[in-house]
Amino acid sequence: MFMKLGFKSVTMDDIAQEMGISKKTIYQHYANKTELVTGVASEIINKISCDIDTIYAESHNAIKELFEIRKYLKTTLDNEYMAPVHQLNKYYPDVALSLRANQFDKMHDSVKDNLRRGIDEGLYRPEIDTEFISRIYFTGVAGIKDASLFPENMYNKTQTTRLYLEYHLRAVGTPKGIALMEEYLLES
Repeated sequence: MFMKLGFKSVTMDDIAQEMGISKKTIYQHYANKTELVTGVASEIINKISCDIDTIYAESHNAIKELFEIRKYLKTTLDNEYMAPVHQLNKYYPDVALSLRANQFDKMHDSVKDNLRRGIDEGLYRPEIDTEFISRIYFTGVAGIKDASLFPENMYNKTQTTRLYLEYHLRAVGTPKGIALMEEYLLES
């Protein structure tokens, strides 16, 4: 319900009615709506992280891995999820901030691992600073979601993520890596 209607829009009464239970039963598990929102949002982030871990386990080359993750996120986090994220940021900023910190930790480690593997595979330039690049990557991924910077009338989400991935890979890629990226771009 939160993902379809938004975190602010759904009341505890709505949840109780949908589940066929009393509000009192919900309050036996969650002290308040903020605690419930935190639990639901954390569960969504955990599911996405587990699904991305499954992609990592498939042992693609570093560039193919990024394309597979982008494809997964494109189908999982389509535009219907953007309104709830906006509401989470606006009405539950502490929850959003905590989730963002968790996302950063997960993404930071994953991107650093991807960069190291890409260097080992000869797809990324060996002199890149993996710590710096992983932080810039996270900042860019967060930034392209900002509708004030990338208005939907100018950029749709699919276009923006594709352009950002290409931008990132051209910055870190070797000629071999860039050629591979161009193949994957044609497929996507």
